[in-house]
Amino acid sequence: MIDRRDFLHLAVAAAASARPLAAASPQRAGAVGANDRMRVGLIGCGSRGNQVARDWMKHDDSVFVAACDVFKERLDQTAARLGEAQGRVPDAYEDYRRILDRADVDAVFIATPDHWHSQMTIDACAAGKDVYVEKPVSNAIEPALKMVAAARRHDRVVQVGQQQRSWHHFQEAAGLFQGGYVGSQVTHCQMVPPGGGGFFGARNEQPQAPPPGLNWEMFQGPAPRKPFVPGRLNWRGWYDYGGGNLSDWGVHLTDVMNWYMRADATAPLLTSASAQYVRVPRDPERVPDTYAVTWQYETFVAALSNAMIPGTEDPRQLYGNHFFGDKGVLLVNRLGYEVRPYPAGRGRPGQPPPEPPIAPRTFRDPNGMSEVAESTHGSATHRHVRNFLDAVRSRQRPTCDIEVGFYSVLPCLLALVSVRTGQTVRWDGKAAQTA
Repeated sequence: MIDRRDFLHLAVAAAASARPLAAASPQRAGAVGANDRMRVGLIGCGSRGNQVARDWMKHDDSVFVAACDVFKERLDQTAARLGEAQGRVPDAYEDYRRILDRADVDAVFIATPDHWHSQMTIDACAAGKDVYVEKPVSNAIEPALKMVAAARRHDRVVQVGQQQRSWHHFQEAAGLFQGGYVGSQVTHCQMVPPGGGGFFGARNEQPQAPPPGLNWEMFQGPAPRKPFVPGRLNWRGWYDYGGGNLSDWGVHLTDVMNWYMRADATAPLLTSASAQYVRVPRDPERVPDTYAVTWQYETFVAALSNAMIPGTEDPRQLYGNHFFGDKGVLLVNRLGYEVRPYPAGRGRPGQPPPEPPIAPRTFRDPNGMSEVAESTHGSATHRHVRNFLDAVRSRQRPTCDIEVGFYSVLPCLLALVSVRTGQTVRWDGKAAQTA
């Protein structure tokens, strides 16, 4: 296990040389009053940015005063949509730093491609803004470390958008699990995303001019410079901008694993990953579509594979996190949760039966995988935003603080290193080392 103090010392040192691009906000920085309406800047007007913004606006103690995107058409549409919903059209910018320059912005919501998360969060913290940043924290380890350092150095509230931590039935299942319902010893954590592999666009695309209104230079930002092809806008599957299904969906699963196993400040000892281009053409710039990963922790082992067995009631019912205890198995996902006891008189293979045996437990969310803000059982994003807004006012750590978010994505980022090197990887608290 990594010493927590060593980690924070490393993170602060990693960011010591970062130069802020904007000065700290002179007004209300870190001191939003109980009766103040929090003023927020939206950075990234894609599908996820708009989805979260719709839930965000249901909290009437905050308002979007600015919006930013590198695609003008999308930016203008989002600004108009926000204006219609909240009665105030936010100012529109192509460059996110113009939002950070404003003294009347208290916080920012970052919903850009993953490769931009780090620099934007670092700059926002340096400018005195609190941050809600979408998951995964980053597409690479070093930038993720710098995000933690920036949040601590500038004393900012940074919430990572791992909204399952605010989902009712995930919380209920966590209580059962951590209360020992499936046993005191958990040996295996098996994880399966709900189908899917790569994020691939058209094949053999030729470089061309970007579409009108797209600032391709700004889109690339801290990533290596590459000629524009339309497929790069499907950014999650490119190593330059994301981590494919392995980090996009994988981080939701590793986050729940860390939460339930009380491993929010724990890194895997060893990471081994195998991946292959099975349904898509081989391309070293893109993440393979088929993968299997194993991690060794101090007291258990974990595995993640995107081979999903279809269910009978719903094809996705068996995806999610499977926790194997000495009394039974817990499966939790966005559809609900289920506890399957080991049969009475049998127990686990090679072990005596549990005394007494446990009863099966099942919950199904009537909204399925939806996050309907007004629902009784869902509303995860709505509640996650509420937690952030409350943390900004109280100056307390939010539900998924940036350090928690770092440790949630670290297993996925180590797996990507293993995929690209073809070797087992060891995390030494400073960097990924091939073992």
